[in-house]
Amino acid sequence: MSSIRKRTWKTKGVKQTAWVLDYKDTAGTRRLKTFPTRKEAEAWSVTALHEVQQGTHTAASASITVSEGMELWIADCEANGLEYGTIKWRKEIKRLHVDPFIGADKLSALTAPSVYEFDDKLRKGGRSLAMRRKVLTNLKTMLTFWQGKGKVAQNVAKAVRIKSDDQRDVAPVRAGVDFPSREELRTVLDKATGRWRPLVIIAIFTGMRASELRGLPWSNVDLDGAVIHVRQRADQWGRIGKPKSKSGNRDIPLAPMALNALRAWREDCPKGALDLVFPNGVGNVENHQNILARFWEPLQRANGMTVDSGKRDGDHPTLEAKYGLHALRHAAASLFIAHLGWTPKRVQSVLGHSSIQMTFDLYGHLFEDKEGDREAMKKLEAAIVAA
Repeated sequence: MSSIRKRTWKTKGVKQTAWVLDYKDTAGTRRLKTFPTRKEAEAWSVTALHEVQQGTHTAASASITVSEGMELWIADCEANGLEYGTIKWRKEIKRLHVDPFIGADKLSALTAPSVYEFDDKLRKGGRSLAMRRKVLTNLKTMLTFWQGKGKVAQNVAKAVRIKSDDQRDVAPVRAGVDFPSREELRTVLDKATGRWRPLVIIAIFTGMRASELRGLPWSNVDLDGAVIHVRQRADQWGRIGKPKSKSGNRDIPLAPMALNALRAWREDCPKGALDLVFPNGVGNVENHQNILARFWEPLQRANGMTVDSGKRDGDHPTLEAKYGLHALRHAAASLFIAHLGWTPKRVQSVLGHSSIQMTFDLYGHLFEDKEGDREAMKKLEAAIVAA
């Protein structure tokens, strides 16, 4: 039941008027909400009473702000042992991208249209598509958390999708452009020496993420079974934690070259409390930038694997290393598809992708059977001509 009544009063001798909606929320608690006109009160009551009937209504007075919701959600994540890097990242998203726009809004006041408006503000504020999607993902996760706590009746952001202004933003990776060609991989394998050689071999033949390589312990390497068990990773601060997602826990078979490299390396590997396969010189987690600066980038520059940096040294363009370390992950995927004939699902599993869509977005074109397509088109042509 609900009712709308007119309320009048005077402020410094001036008559004021408002319309008060009196209703009961989902829990049967009496609520009051004030509007400047009866029309607005009636319009809001239609939606609110429908939500009450559906069990999806949360009164504004019982709600917290988006900023408060984010802060308490992050604190809960921290208390439950979420890794340091993720906590730091979520705090930055709150401070830089959420608080300035919708931080003061009530959680219960959020709607799907208001979330789209929020994204529009982020876009106009210069946030990239990738950043906007990360912000939305965090907003959705936070709302799901508070839905379970009873602070919001529904996750209004759940159905919101951010589309790219340029639908070409997800591009398939290409050999020689996004990852080393077979000739370049041969050069890498031929020129890599010392403690970097086993690392780059494992990267090429397993497709493991750099963080997974840096956090790999010998206890997760089965030399007899020729398998690596990925169960942990090292973040950018050198902290050991779980893989990026549930699908990150996986087993990867080892090629003979990778297996032999690990067997030879085990004797010379620096020892440490973490028992890492690819540690720094004193047995601790190797810094990602050290791998790039001391090995990966110099090796590429020494062997002509470079591109124009866009900068100039006098009249001459400066060159920079062509590939990041992540490019070896793409190279591994291409090898799995071209030489092992693995299915998309198998590639997804070994690479630890959280969804098959990610696998198809990046490598779908590599699964194409061009020879088969040509033969199929010949049959199609023959069927038409024969008819």
